[in-house]
Amino acid sequence: MTGSGAELSSLATALDELTTRITAIADRYAASERDELATDLYAVERALTGAQRRLTKVIDTDRRDS
Repeated sequence: MTGSGAELSSLATALDELTTRITAIADRYAASERDELATDLYAVERALTGAQRRLTKVIDTDRRDS
């Protein structure tokens, strides 16, 4: 893996951790009947999950091409 690949992998880990934290907060809002906030945070979760998939694809391509 290139230097960039290692950095991308580190960013993917951070993105995964952020997604987990956002989901936990959204779940707490949903449980306390703050649905408007939970809904927005679940949208952020979906966006982060999509970004994670795209970043993983980039990392896999970088590894394959190296």
